[in-house]
Amino acid sequence: MDGSTGNRNNPPSAMSPPPEPSPESLRHVKRMLNSNHYTSPSRTIYSDRFIPSRSASKFALFDINTPTEGRDDSSSAYTTLLRTALFGPDVAGVVAPVTPEKMDSPSMTLPSRNIFRYKTETRQSMHSLSPFMSDDVVPGVNHSPVKAPRKVPRSPYKVLDAPALQDDFYLNLVDWSSHNVLAVGLGNCVYLWNACSSKVTKLCDLGVDDCVCSVGWAQRGTHLAVGTNNGKVQIWDAARCKKIRSMEGHRLRVGALAWSSSLLSSGGRDKNIYQRDIRTQEDFVSKLSGHKSEVCGLKWSYDNRELASGGNDNRLFVWNQHSTQPVLKYCEHTAAVKAIAWSPHLHGLLASGGGTADRCIRFWNTTTNSHLSCMDTGSQVCNLVWSKNVNELVSTHGYSQNQIIVWRYPTMSKLATLTGHTYRVLYLAISPDGQTIVTGAGDETLRFWNVFPSPKSQNTESEIGALSLGRTTIR
Repeated sequence: MDGSTGNRNNPPSAMSPPPEPSPESLRHVKRMLNSNHYTSPSRTIYSDRFIPSRSASKFALFDINTPTEGRDDSSSAYTTLLRTALFGPDVAGVVAPVTPEKMDSPSMTLPSRNIFRYKTETRQSMHSLSPFMSDDVVPGVNHSPVKAPRKVPRSPYKVLDAPALQDDFYLNLVDWSSHNVLAVGLGNCVYLWNACSSKVTKLCDLGVDDCVCSVGWAQRGTHLAVGTNNGKVQIWDAARCKKIRSMEGHRLRVGALAWSSSLLSSGGRDKNIYQRDIRTQEDFVSKLSGHKSEVCGLKWSYDNRELASGGNDNRLFVWNQHSTQPVLKYCEHTAAVKAIAWSPHLHGLLASGGGTADRCIRFWNTTTNSHLSCMDTGSQVCNLVWSKNVNELVSTHGYSQNQIIVWRYPTMSKLATLTGHTYRVLYLAISPDGQTIVTGAGDETLRFWNVFPSPKSQNTESEIGALSLGRTTIR
């Protein structure tokens, strides 16, 4: 046999061959055999029931996978969830949707998480079109509304005229007490502004032969330290407007002050830092040496265990309570380091800012002695302060943009850039409630800004900011 169909079906040679079928009969037989696939071009075939075509259905908009053969479990779960969402869990014959308690069952399959979640083709929000009620709990579907980004007011709510506020990068002339009183050094005088009553009080006058170079409130109580151009550190009781004592030590001006309980640190142009315990009779209990130029920044950590100092030698040092030499030295800045801030949220997190030739904010972990990150701000960094309510910080700047920037940490994304000062923003302090900052500049103005939310609500206005608006003079 040669394998051909004709030879395989040949009858015995003794029999006569059958007659050849006509072409018409062949077409008829082929039509009968292929009747399920044949459609007459001139005849419309009707069915006994209507089956709608799903080819035009836009299931892709809803991310719904239509049931297919071989997926009985997933199809059942999908159908159950869909019916429950549309008609409620009490519909007769419908099994309740999957609950967290049933998810451990091997026979249950978690339904698709994309049910009724619209894609980018639809412009309506999910919450306006969702069939789910607010009390329904459906696994995998998030019903919480998207929180709008917090808006920071771009204008100050109050401006104070501050005549004779010096335009000197190395001074620290503004501080805000825990009792809501602002201390400002203007020329040879210190003035107190009560943020609750807007009352202005003249605390002291150093005379024509001296001037104020720094002010610093004690963490608690009403004691105010005043650093002078002659190298003295005075302690005043602001409640009684009375000087308690005057301490010697520095040979040149005292531009930086920082309190740690009853311990007061002072940094001067003579490159030294003096530790003073106001409970003792001595003017100072220790002397810290290490900087090669004027000390212009001082900040104690929140746990009072570490003191950070910045100098005109471009150095950032960290000292502990018992050392007279720095335990950590950071030399990455290329300009004077005045701006220093400890994080109230993470132990050992320290931020520092450099001057005009540097313009960078750097972050350090003093626990691991590591440099974490660096952000070029584009302007001289004059001050830094960390919010105690949220993980954000504010920087103030000088040359050349004189701006105030609110940052979100650790992404360092800008929440707001505030402008208004026409000189370098050399002075910065934060209110005791942590919501308001005050900035000072050589344009002889103090500006008050609501930049941080309250600890409880981001929409609550600061009590300080709501008290008085407008522009007045601090003296």
